[in-house]
Amino acid sequence: NQFINCRNHILEFEDNILRLKSKTERNSEELMKALKQMKYEIMQRENLSVNLVEKKVSTLSKNEAVPDTFEDLKFFIPHLRKEGRIYPDVVIGKGKTGVSFALGIPTINRGNYTYLKQTLTSIVSRMTPSEEKDSVVIVSISDSNEDYLQSVVSMIKKKFKRQVKSGSLEVISIPAFFYTNMLNAKQSTEDSQKKQSWQVKQVLDFCVLMLYAQPKARYYLQLEDDIIAKKMYLTKITDFVHNITSNNWFYIEFSVLGFIGKLFRSEDLLDSVRFFLMFYKEKPIDWLLEDMFQVKMCYPGEPLMNYKGRRKQIRIQYKPSLFQHVGTHSSFPGREQHYKKI
Repeated sequence: NQFINCRNHILEFEDNILRLKSKTERNSEELMKALKQMKYEIMQRENLSVNLVEKKVSTLSKNEAVPDTFEDLKFFIPHLRKEGRIYPDVVIGKGKTGVSFALGIPTINRGNYTYLKQTLTSIVSRMTPSEEKDSVVIVSISDSNEDYLQSVVSMIKKKFKRQVKSGSLEVISIPAFFYTNMLNAKQSTEDSQKKQSWQVKQVLDFCVLMLYAQPKARYYLQLEDDIIAKKMYLTKITDFVHNITSNNWFYIEFSVLGFIGKLFRSEDLLDSVRFFLMFYKEKPIDWLLEDMFQVKMCYPGEPLMNYKGRRKQIRIQYKPSLFQHVGTHSSFPGREQHYKKI
């Protein structure tokens, strides 16, 4: 009897082991199915997220929300109040954000003269791979000429494929309705009126570009489409900014010419743009920058010499300049400019 009981226990134990093995195999299969389903759902969500981002940056519809900062334009530019959607057209872009530097380059048709490809080549080729990953270059086409827009887009897609693919190079286009009044003034035969129209439009070009770039990076570097960057320019800028002992600087000049090479904290851009918009009809933007600097930094009744003494600590100048001006044909039709050493 003991032998029979022992054999029965052994058979029962083997039966339990077989059942457990079968159950384990079923559980393993179910677990694998669950893991596959989870992986599939994660991939679907990632694809949906990418599609939503691409849609946001390339095809914003009139019903979709746009940054409130662009709505500020309606306060300063009355003819925009009748427009529903105030946002530049994103022609090339992957919505890159969270980087250290945004580099803004406005461009306009100069007829038979163009420097943009040369400028972009120096800008992107003189970055290290890590710097390219931690920055975004934004070309803003502020010209109503559709042929020029298409030529710029075609050139960039052909010559800068890697940067376009990675999202490190973006192209935006400012719609013509931004400049309705200025475009009408261009038809005037009065040279003074044409120049004023060009000057006003230039200020607005910079403002729109700044508003677009502001949420993308920690710092914003203003450039133009007819300059050459010197070797290791971004490495030198990064090292210089990190080694500044004072945190009270307003902007840093990496070029003394006009508005080229001015570095701002992105958090300060909104106040700067609003100041420019208050006086955009009065002066060129580099003059307005000087005016804003005095308003922000000069105390009421303070002697001018005191203000000048503090200026070097707040408006810091890097030497030597990191950008060489190469354009001889101005964006203002018919005007030549031969200054190069900056």
